[in-house]
Amino acid sequence: MSRLKSILFLKCPRCRKGDLLKSKPYHLSQFNKVNKNCPNCELRFNIEPGFFFGSMYVSYGIGVGIGIAVFIILLSLGISGNLVTNFIVISIILILLMPYINALSKVIWANFFLKFDTKYD
Repeated sequence: MSRLKSILFLKCPRCRKGDLLKSKPYHLSQFNKVNKNCPNCELRFNIEPGFFFGSMYVSYGIGVGIGIAVFIILLSLGISGNLVTNFIVISIILILLMPYINALSKVIWANFFLKFDTKYD
């Protein structure tokens, strides 16, 4: 599995097969809970206490990128009427995508520090 595909499907950075999260992003009772270890290669995900706090910066960047993309789409479709309409549409889309954005940011953050190992391929 490629790195991009493993990130989009929220997989372990080392083996790219095991799930990083305990459940799917929209399963709200287990919202964004990370497994202690990879179910496939036994990689320990929490390198140190508070390891995933850094993923907030990644989440912010993804949110800004999505907001800009939605604004450009609204402009190209001619729907962009006024500032309030743009704000409401972008806010609704970001709220709906929030669980996936948070999960995605954790996987991206883990990929900065935990590297792929070919012996698990």
